[in-house]
Amino acid sequence: MKIKREIEVAVISDVHLGTYGCHANHLLTYLNSIAPNKLVLNGDIIDIWQFSKRYFPKSHLKVIKKIMTMASNGVEVIYITGNHDEMLRKFSDTTIGNISIVDKAVLELNGKKAWFFHGDVFDISVQNAKWLAKLGGYGYDFLTLLNRGVNWYLEKRGKERYSLSKKVKNGVKGAVKYINDFEKVISELAIENNYDYVVCGHIHQPKMEYFENKHGKTMYLNSGDWVENFTALEYQFKRWKIYNFNQDKLAPFAIVENGEDEDLEMKDLIAAITVVGQNKKKKSKKNKD
Repeated sequence: MKIKREIEVAVISDVHLGTYGCHANHLLTYLNSIAPNKLVLNGDIIDIWQFSKRYFPKSHLKVIKKIMTMASNGVEVIYITGNHDEMLRKFSDTTIGNISIVDKAVLELNGKKAWFFHGDVFDISVQNAKWLAKLGGYGYDFLTLLNRGVNWYLEKRGKERYSLSKKVKNGVKGAVKYINDFEKVISELAIENNYDYVVCGHIHQPKMEYFENKHGKTMYLNSGDWVENFTALEYQFKRWKIYNFNQDKLAPFAIVENGEDEDLEMKDLIAAITVVGQNKKKKSKKNKD
């Protein structure tokens, strides 16, 4: 019997389902290895900006079904909207079974307040020039697709994987400054509002660092992404950690390429959603009895 790791809170963001850069099988492996009380989806889970009916493989559907199944089994799923799935913001403050859709969330964790939001509200390029940001998204998607070919070749040669997009971002002074400014502004705002933790996504840079000024201090956390870093945040035993799929040995399950889920169709996804609703009715009836 496979033993899952119990986690109080797990946070993932920037999965970008529906794009070539998404590593859905890696994420499935991770989700199959944990048993969280709460699962926070911190934005850009489904890439509606670049959504195409021509490309939405079964592995991407499996991720959605897995999340629905976790919710039907009692996991509280908090879906925080991002810029690539901003269409869902029209459904903010909607709850379906154990799944809630919000624009931001505040959780109390062992007497400390954690502030969750995606982070795109601090991105000037997204707010003031959305068409330019979308164009950049397509370029990023092309770069990650090209990167897959490069890494396939490197792995065949027994060499370490390489991230083209990370190299580009780290090599551009403007990008480095933007990331530093992003982290600083968010942390200062968290201190101003007396939050002990501020948890974001958006910039695809996993990080966990204390930030302090004359008014106080907070811990800035970023869950990274499942395009190039394959990272998540985990809260357990009153502390946070960054889970890294490529480095962390706490995920004992192999990536499933074939098997009983191979014939997953859209009807299975609808069935999963139905199960969530049915479980809610059962719980409601049980509470009345």
